[in-house]
Amino acid sequence: MAISDSAAATEHPIPQHNASEQHGVAQNNDPALNTAHEHTHRHLHHSTAANQGREQTEYSKGTTHEDSAIPSQDPHHHNVHPRPIPNGPSSKGSAAVADAEKGNFSPDNRSDEDPRTHTLSSFYQKYRVYFHLFLWLFFTGWWIAGLILHGRKDSLSSRTGWLKPFLLWLVITLRLLFFYVPITIITKPMHFVWNNTAVKIVGFVPNKMRTPAGAVIVVAVLLIGGFASQETVDNTRDNRAVSLFGLAVIIFVLWATSRNRRAIKWHTVIVGMFVQFIVALFVLRSGVGYSIFSFVSELATDLLGFANQGTSFLTNPTVPKLGWFIVSVLPAIIFFVAFVQLLYYWGTLQWFIQKFAVFFFWSMRVSGAEAVVAAASPFIGQGESAMLIKPFVAHLTQAELHQVMTSGFATIAGSVLVAYIALGVNGQALISSCVMSIPASLAISKLRYPETQETLTTGRCVIPDDDEHRAANSLHAFANGAWLGLKIAGMIFATLLCIIAFLGLVDGLLTWWGRYLNINDPPLTVELVVGYICYPIAFLLGVPRNGDVLKVGQLIGTKLILNEFVAYTNLQTDPAYADLSPRSRLIATYALCGFANIGSLGTQIGVLSQISPSRSGDVSRLAVSALIAGALSTLTSASIAGLLVTDQAAFFTPSAPGG
Repeated sequence: MAISDSAAATEHPIPQHNASEQHGVAQNNDPALNTAHEHTHRHLHHSTAANQGREQTEYSKGTTHEDSAIPSQDPHHHNVHPRPIPNGPSSKGSAAVADAEKGNFSPDNRSDEDPRTHTLSSFYQKYRVYFHLFLWLFFTGWWIAGLILHGRKDSLSSRTGWLKPFLLWLVITLRLLFFYVPITIITKPMHFVWNNTAVKIVGFVPNKMRTPAGAVIVVAVLLIGGFASQETVDNTRDNRAVSLFGLAVIIFVLWATSRNRRAIKWHTVIVGMFVQFIVALFVLRSGVGYSIFSFVSELATDLLGFANQGTSFLTNPTVPKLGWFIVSVLPAIIFFVAFVQLLYYWGTLQWFIQKFAVFFFWSMRVSGAEAVVAAASPFIGQGESAMLIKPFVAHLTQAELHQVMTSGFATIAGSVLVAYIALGVNGQALISSCVMSIPASLAISKLRYPETQETLTTGRCVIPDDDEHRAANSLHAFANGAWLGLKIAGMIFATLLCIIAFLGLVDGLLTWWGRYLNINDPPLTVELVVGYICYPIAFLLGVPRNGDVLKVGQLIGTKLILNEFVAYTNLQTDPAYADLSPRSRLIATYALCGFANIGSLGTQIGVLSQISPSRSGDVSRLAVSALIAGALSTLTSASIAGLLVTDQAAFFTPSAPGG
């Protein structure tokens, strides 16, 4: 009997599962988590000593069951034939391929997957010390030359001050240092301090009381931070109490409509709301916080703005200035998709996702893929941020997919900040709202759609690498990304056109129907109906009850049905909103700061459906729920702003950032 059982086991081996550290979730049967499909790689850059103590990243192969976005190599191409590589990789299960941040190593039994020659990587591995030394000397000389030419206290512009070049030099220096020094020299002392302080303090609290105790602490912080400051004309403590009550109502509604209330991880919700409030304090109450995030937003805007040079070449220099979606947004998406494909080829993004997977599971119990999209959305936009996790989209759980879309809907992008600031909207309000959306979107989405399955990037990282190593070189990877970007842009264009046209059809039918009821001024439209539905929302945000509630509700309705640009234009230029009180204008500024509108459904569906066509059905099913969750995330930022900001007058005068 034992022999037959053994034979059966040999004939039908039980696949081993790469389990995550998550608790209370179902096992995910994704083939990517089957250890038979996983492998690891040596680090090309790091010495043996530096590798010690590093988190291990697994790579899966052949687990994405859909057509590749990258064409297969011609079988007659000379580079698809096996090439023996000295010092082959360590493998786990199946054969290894090129690595994120660790270099290009291919075993000699891969006959049809790896088109690379590995000449440069072998040369780099042999002389990497000299490469790194040259790089460090180059940037050190650049930084010192900048200090000599511009001075330590130069104030010509934010681009020539001493601090930002120094930070860049410091990052490069530390990165090069840790190629040779184990990261454990920093992490071990950190763990020691944490384990002997916070962990011991929490250990005195019974397990059942930890979540309620955390909630009490967050509520106490909100009360102290919101009510300790002095009252102003219309920012009374009564109005602040309404804003706090509105925040509680939003959380209750999300809990009541949650897909699975028993599966809610309150740790994520509590930490998310706490971080949102702390970020608001940091950005709104300190010049340093505003400067840091303004600088990041500025860099993101510049990166996407380089696409305008390509548009100018193909047309003429005046076309990018038209502000049309087709010549301003779509070219930026095409360029960014190509750039992201290049970063995946180099292994940069895999490294970031692996770090995010460890840190954000420890801090918020969310996956690394979710955290990357949430952190990137305020700076690069909803379509571009989803591209950052392209290899993972086909493997995302339903809750992760919901979170990815929620993050995109919850904020605007750095690329459009300049346009809104030019309208007279306060830059500090816009940037603080964008940054507050990062933890808010994570908390709100996990309240609305809790995680019930294992994920690939929670606590440890399993990276599907079916596409990322099929390019022959960087130019090939960039070209493949450009082709994928063109398909994504086309999908966004077609979906947006159809959705907005259908909305126009509905408006036409409502207007025709309303004429028979003498609803003519204004005509009956979806925008008008949603504006009245948003009346209680505006009230709960803490808008003063002096006639402003309906006006703010109409602005929110305009943003949800049309877009935030139209709503901000009305707020700044329409005479009907000229008499809004400072507090009402402040709350409206925050409530409108998000991409949650009908048109953005087209962008989200277009991007995700092109990245992973097999998930298009899931994307469509989750889109409306994510749209609502994203809108509510933005509204929570408006409530918190109503609690914190006392000098509202500074937020409605046309001013430069920080004015």
